[in-house]
Amino acid sequence: MLLVLELSFDDPDRLVTVTHALSTRSRIDILKLLITRNLNIVEIAEILKLPVSTVASNVKVLEAAKLINTELLPASRGAMKVCSRNYDDIHIALNINRAIPKGNVEVYEVEVPIGHYSDCEVVPTCGMANADGMIIREDEPASFYHPKHISAQIIWFRKGFLEYLLPLEIPAGAKIESLELSMEICSEAPNYDNNWPSDISLWVNGVELGMWTSPGDFGDRRGKLNPSWWLDWSTQYGLLKTWRVDNERTTLDMEKVSDVTLGQLNINQSPKLRMRIGIKPDAVYQGGVNLFGRQFGDYEQNIILKVNYTLD
Repeated sequence: MLLVLELSFDDPDRLVTVTHALSTRSRIDILKLLITRNLNIVEIAEILKLPVSTVASNVKVLEAAKLINTELLPASRGAMKVCSRNYDDIHIALNINRAIPKGNVEVYEVEVPIGHYSDCEVVPTCGMANADGMIIREDEPASFYHPKHISAQIIWFRKGFLEYLLPLEIPAGAKIESLELSMEICSEAPNYDNNWPSDISLWVNGVELGMWTSPGDFGDRRGKLNPSWWLDWSTQYGLLKTWRVDNERTTLDMEKVSDVTLGQLNINQSPKLRMRIGIKPDAVYQGGVNLFGRQFGDYEQNIILKVNYTLD
């Protein structure tokens, strides 16, 4: 069940407290990190590259707004404060005459391994690996059709796309409120190059949701989840990016990226979604894609689809 915080003018003090807590990028970044797992303050500081004191101050603000919960747990030296999110979504009604929708908002969520693509078209540099080693020879696009691709935990390609069929199992008559797709990605350069921009696009059912320009192919440190055999001079980690589509717009990490709405995606007409990630042929920066699974990079997740819906 999706936990939703409902806000409106009926409780102005609560509205002010919560919106203040959401008013800085650092606190938004902390909430994003807590989507997939609980973290202590030191871990958050390391991931965001912020001083521990700064993270601790922001955690207090989020805790005061009751957006997160903290718990002191034993550690090797004293205790550590572990943070977790209290809500999956926030609804703010700013129209006095509009009632907040009745009924609970429910969520359908599915996690799809990155190797379970249904179609592809890639150009070198390209390849894939899992926790045990390389799956195919590097820079051989035809090998992307080998059945072994389903075990991939990291996939990279310089140009082209990967396409996935994602199951959409929601009750008949459900009203879809929003759709979210999240994954860890970055550019693709030979070995790695932190300054290597790439215009990475995401499509759903043939409609481009929006483009993200990755700043580089990150390799300045080892990825937190990478297996020991993975070479230090290879790509190490990506950034966790979340596209969200509702009835008004599409956002990327909570910032508007396009005017595409749910109505344009025809998602009620099929029990599946067709999702494509790749580089458009006319992209300004054709710097490729690295896609990370649960056992590579910094985030222990594959591709995650979330659909928020209500029932009459």
